[in-house]
Amino acid sequence: MNISTAHIPVPETGSFFRKLLAFSGPGYLVAVGYMDPGNWATDLAGGAQFGYALLFVILLSNIIAMILQHLAAKLGIVTGKDLAQMHKEYPAYVRIPLWIAAEIMIIACDLAEVIGSAIALNLLFGIPMVIGIVVTALDVLLLLALQNKGFRWLEALVITLIATIFVSFGIEVFLAQPEVVALLGGFIPSASIVTNPAMLYIALGILGATVMPHNLFLHSAVVKTRGYTRDPKGQKEAIFFSTIDSTIALSFAFFVNAAILIVSASVFHFSGHTDVSDINDAHRLLAPLLGTSLASIVFAIALLASGQNSTLTGTMTGQIIMEGFLDIKIPAWMRRLATRLLAIVPAVLVSILFGAEGTGKLLVLSQVVLSIQLPFAVIPLVMFTSRRKHMGEFVNAPWLTAVTSLIAVFLVALNSWLIWSTFFS
Repeated sequence: MNISTAHIPVPETGSFFRKLLAFSGPGYLVAVGYMDPGNWATDLAGGAQFGYALLFVILLSNIIAMILQHLAAKLGIVTGKDLAQMHKEYPAYVRIPLWIAAEIMIIACDLAEVIGSAIALNLLFGIPMVIGIVVTALDVLLLLALQNKGFRWLEALVITLIATIFVSFGIEVFLAQPEVVALLGGFIPSASIVTNPAMLYIALGILGATVMPHNLFLHSAVVKTRGYTRDPKGQKEAIFFSTIDSTIALSFAFFVNAAILIVSASVFHFSGHTDVSDINDAHRLLAPLLGTSLASIVFAIALLASGQNSTLTGTMTGQIIMEGFLDIKIPAWMRRLATRLLAIVPAVLVSILFGAEGTGKLLVLSQVVLSIQLPFAVIPLVMFTSRRKHMGEFVNAPWLTAVTSLIAVFLVALNSWLIWSTFFS
């Protein structure tokens, strides 16, 4: 299976839902990156420290993500090129550094999945962290099996894992029994989000951890797997249904991130455990505070599904970036193994030297590295989709260019502040 050659038929006639079903899939591959283990720490900390107050920030993050993913899908559908391939317009002295930055991004992304999966294996089966980290290299065998089956099989597995995460946190929310009125109040913006420095830091962390650069590369590529008619009418239809697909999928991601914060607020904040800030603390306290071991088990299952889901889509993105920037095609299993080994080595060393606390800090560091890469994906995406020479009649409307430019400036400023705070504050 190759992303660039996969061709999934789209009916030229038929009902709305039949066409939507044909286009459904890429959005769920993208949504995985919005509920990966890297997001959990900020959501857990936000709920534990400030109750439901930061639910508005999660909602805002998701709206921004929906807009950017719409641009990514439109770029791939109209130009026939993904975001990585569009970088060939730049001279080599610009393109090569951008490619190196993108590769670092993939390794950082993979590092989060390695640590998340290893923590889940430890919580579920008591497997030591070091062994769990090494075991994660074996998921390359799963990828090989899926490649032989076809692209729809990969999408089906990803959707199944998303459903597992969704149901798991549905159970967690049910067990936590949150106060509905207070919960709904969390979606109303509060002045304290910007006036309270501690709350602002967590809020910016949630925003920075939610919008991930690798999803923009991935979405612009996987939308091309659909067999839509390559003319303005077919492209318009493809953009319409692909946007619906990604918006629905990101709604699931929104539920998961909101549910993590809601459970954290209900269980930890209102019981006085406001210092919960990492996955291990949350897992350890869920059972005694809710009075059932089911809560901890379901939490760990969701974490494992999240890690495995993200690792599959991360592999695809790495393949897209290498082929797009450099025109180098290598077997996906080789690409996967190389990336995973580069992630495993630091994770193993930190786990041996510093234990669970060290791997938790490494997980946070991986999110900082991803934040550094965000401008290198968002700014070119906005620029390319705002140029008529690339997009023709599908060029961004002036209002959309203005909105997305503001989003780009906001995200760059946000991530610059986060990086400064992380290293120098």
